[in-house]
Amino acid sequence: MKLWDKGYDIDGFTEKFTVGKDRELDVMLAKADVLGNMAHLKMLYSIGLVNDSELTDLERALKEIGQEIDRGEFRIEEGIEDIHSQIEYLLTQKCGEAGKKIHTGRSRNDQVLTDIKLFTRSALIDVLVQVREFFEILMAKAEENKEVLLPGYTHLQIAMPSSFGMWFSAYAESLADDLLFLKAAYDMVNTNPLGSGAGYGSSVPLNRTLTTTLLGFDDLAYNSVYAQMQRGKMEKNVLFALSAVATTLGKMAADICLFSCGNFGFIKLPDKFTTGSSIMPHKKNPDIFELIRAKCNRLQSLPSQMALLCANLNSGYFRDMQLTKEIFFPAFEELNDCLCMAGTVLKEMQLNKNILEDKRYNYLFTVEDVNDMVSAGMPFREAYRLVGLKVQAGEYDSNTQRPLHHTHEGSIGNLCLEQIRTKFARHLWDYSSVLKAEKTLMQS
Repeated sequence: MKLWDKGYDIDGFTEKFTVGKDRELDVMLAKADVLGNMAHLKMLYSIGLVNDSELTDLERALKEIGQEIDRGEFRIEEGIEDIHSQIEYLLTQKCGEAGKKIHTGRSRNDQVLTDIKLFTRSALIDVLVQVREFFEILMAKAEENKEVLLPGYTHLQIAMPSSFGMWFSAYAESLADDLLFLKAAYDMVNTNPLGSGAGYGSSVPLNRTLTTTLLGFDDLAYNSVYAQMQRGKMEKNVLFALSAVATTLGKMAADICLFSCGNFGFIKLPDKFTTGSSIMPHKKNPDIFELIRAKCNRLQSLPSQMALLCANLNSGYFRDMQLTKEIFFPAFEELNDCLCMAGTVLKEMQLNKNILEDKRYNYLFTVEDVNDMVSAGMPFREAYRLVGLKVQAGEYDSNTQRPLHHTHEGSIGNLCLEQIRTKFARHLWDYSSVLKAEKTLMQS
């Protein structure tokens, strides 16, 4: 079944080539397609294009399909082109001629865009939940270990004292900023393209404001041409948001790979989260975090892939857009899996609380000594020179157990954990109205 069927057949390979992976990927849009159909149906009824009995029959059929999806039993049948064709076919099977009315006033262009927006809105909420859970793990670890010192590095050379509390909360605050990208992506996604047709509207007197309300969208994508121009642009901006989170997580994974190696020994990964070597019996490899690092690097490449796929396209729809799904849909699950796996391991990761007992970290305190001299009245450059000469001559020795006096905001003595929590909370958004609208739509 094809929505564009006009009574002639096309070459078999042409059909396979043009359908591509739609049947495989479109299953992910099933719930969204049911929601979009339900809202469109109620709107058609409101303008008199569907009668009472047709409304009742089609509502019942859509709810049945939705329940089938929830049970994991839904599939796109062989010979049916995509999710939109499958659901329209099922409605026709269940409701007869009434099922053929469901596409009135729509193009597959605005139908698929509505589905993708509904799917993406839900997927971004899932990412937000995962980010929030990971943030809480980081903040709990920061609070628990704020007194445990850790060497800081620049250029991979020993630099200045840090702490595990500072390290954990640095990534927590990074996630707080990443929420800004996620929120901006969500706001762009949460506008209604339904009714824009193939990009030029419809002569059917659609009520687009009604479908906007029914689907819980914040606003309309008003201009019909622009509504369709959002394909590609929307996905690219969402992928930028996902890549921001991936940047944070990937960098932390790189740190953990370094910190867990034998030459550093700052942390110990639980045995059950490591893998072994086929030849070296002592090996316990941090494969989880190496894979998280690799997956996050790949996620960071996706906005560029999307940009290149959609570059130099005129206004109006092109079949190029079909390939956006292959880049876009898997990204959410990949990022969520990485966040979930990282959080699971971090909860049980052991920290070395005696790192600075090793003499190799004596130089960690040169700046502390310089600042002590400055506090006693010596000019900074003179103090810097004296300590530097001792280091150069091999005569420098510092007390690694000395008390540290770091008091300014964001230093190891004043991590501002509550302020980081406040920043994170300020960047969250409320999606309860969306969940309520979707629930109401399917239950009414």
